[in-house]
Amino acid sequence: MPVSGGSVERVRAALLAAGHADTIASFPEGTRSAADAAASVGCDVAAIAKSIVLRAGARPVLVVASGANRVDLGRVAALLGEKVGRADGSWVRDVTGFAIGGVAPIGHLTPPVILLDRDLLALPRIWAAAGSPMQVFATTPADLARITGGDWADIKEIAA
Repeated sequence: MPVSGGSVERVRAALLAAGHADTIASFPEGTRSAADAAASVGCDVAAIAKSIVLRAGARPVLVVASGANRVDLGRVAALLGEKVGRADGSWVRDVTGFAIGGVAPIGHLTPPVILLDRDLLALPRIWAAAGSPMQVFATTPADLARITGGDWADIKEIAA
């Protein structure tokens, strides 16, 4: 199953099943990074809800962070009460069904623990990956929380 076709359709189905409009948009120039996505969409990088997949042992942890923020692994570990680490690309693909650069906050093959960056709450509209490095979908912070079941948390790295 091609990652872009099957993955995007899985995200579309998850959106519709959650009662969310199909707001998936395609950008042939790519949306692989938060900066690329913001440039393509025409929004501030903070409005990009980037999906970071971490590992807590064998369990996937999805942190959906503002594109302007770096994720503090120590804060995430403290919130979960266990050690977390970065996940490699092949593990991410195996457990989520998405390639890095296209990991959506919904439609995962293995349901992850989900933490949502509290900074996203300040934005009226946000954009998240829709299953490929060329598709994103528009949503609101309230709808993101509703469709993911994620918990709002302070996860950003604070500059020293």
